[in-house]
Amino acid sequence: MFLTLTTTGTAEHPATDLGFLLHKHPEKAQAFSTSFGTAHVLYPEAEDQRCTAALLLEVDAVALVRRGKGKGRGGAPDAALAQYVNDRPYAASSLLAVALSSVFSSAMRGVCKSRPERAAEPLPLRVEIPALPARGGPDLVRRLFEPLGWTVDVEAVPLDTAFPEWGDSRYVRLVLESETLTLSNALRHLYVLLPVLDDAKHYWVAPDEVDKLLRAGAGWLPGHPEHKLITSRYLSRRWSLTREAMDRLELIRLAETDDSEVEEIDNAVEAEAEQEPKPTPLAVHRREAILTALRDHAAARVLDLGCGEGHLVRELLREPRFTEIVGVDVSVRALTIASRRLKLDRMGERQAARVRLFQGSLAYTDKRLKGYDAAVLSEVIEHLDLPRLPALEYAVFGSARPRTVVVTTPNVEYNVRWETLPAGHVRHRDHRFEWTRGEFRAWAGAVAERHGYDVEFRPVGPDDPEVGPPTQLALFTLRTITETPATTATATEKEAKAA
Repeated sequence: MFLTLTTTGTAEHPATDLGFLLHKHPEKAQAFSTSFGTAHVLYPEAEDQRCTAALLLEVDAVALVRRGKGKGRGGAPDAALAQYVNDRPYAASSLLAVALSSVFSSAMRGVCKSRPERAAEPLPLRVEIPALPARGGPDLVRRLFEPLGWTVDVEAVPLDTAFPEWGDSRYVRLVLESETLTLSNALRHLYVLLPVLDDAKHYWVAPDEVDKLLRAGAGWLPGHPEHKLITSRYLSRRWSLTREAMDRLELIRLAETDDSEVEEIDNAVEAEAEQEPKPTPLAVHRREAILTALRDHAAARVLDLGCGEGHLVRELLREPRFTEIVGVDVSVRALTIASRRLKLDRMGERQAARVRLFQGSLAYTDKRLKGYDAAVLSEVIEHLDLPRLPALEYAVFGSARPRTVVVTTPNVEYNVRWETLPAGHVRHRDHRFEWTRGEFRAWAGAVAERHGYDVEFRPVGPDDPEVGPPTQLALFTLRTITETPATTATATEKEAKAA
């Protein structure tokens, strides 16, 4: 991947001052080792009137895969080949942004002892990037750079010039020009916005990324009209980090408006107000109810069916009583996130032996699910079309037959208590249905009767006297002696196979 930075000068202020500002001598070609390849800095031209510095990043794809142990972009289990065959050596991305901050760290901070006055002055600058992934196209490129004082010349790269009917690729050729920005500002803009446009990071986004974003965005990010999109994409849409960054950006904006320091604004809230307890999230109530049900029935070997990103699996791992935990989900992406969240690659051998994650569909019987003490279907059934429920029912209650099954699902009657939820809408766009308490009890009772289970119902969350709890829980317990009519079992199996 390749980027050039050009400036012009006069006899009084020669363009070759760029070498001082970047701390890289124009007469030398220098190489810098990084964890994902080699960064080269060279000057294709270096005259008093015009000087160009080029950053060439030579990516070692094999070393990058080994360093990431198969994780990160192109490292998902369903894309093993993409680890080696991808656009990383050619298209600007977060790797180039990291190289910028590493190779030009002093210039990015605006530090130049030999030319301090030049470092603080605007320069005529021209930035050229021949291949840049832009998820959002040329329009988004303009929306990100133009408010910062850049003149933007952006051109979409066609998929194949020989076949124009195929349309444009997601890559653009980008030229930025400005005479009002310092070199430090220009580098910080690129450091933040290159991975934002690519909408991917090639390394794990840790909490310290918030500090990096705010440092690089100082002076321009709080007032940018697209600051929400920039923050979300830069932090890989990690909700907790994005919320933290947005809160801190709001403090910065308030401080600038009030001509105060951020610390003064942040300390303006009384201590009593800070100590007000926050309401417990419904997801926490739900996990606590599930764990209580599993403890009540002395479950040790537990299936989390539809485990998603592994929140419940993580809670189960914290209790030694759960000796074997299996997370199953149809989404490989969700399982990859769960693996990262659980830090399976860094887990001790004894702890790692307690947990497994594998892909599977609950619409089909699976021999791997047999023989467990308990199975959990937490907020799963409402994501299936109603005609598919008999298939799930047979796969879990008819085939796997754990001793205990815990099922949670939203109570649609409680939706009137959500002030932000429009009338008639379900809580999540992927919900195929949401049941009343009566509908859920009727379904659970019929399932229990068909497969030889007893069932009890428990509220999850505050139990409203009028509309009930926000989440309803059914706890199925396998009877000691099961006498399921053969005709009923056969009918259910036929329904499952038909679904």
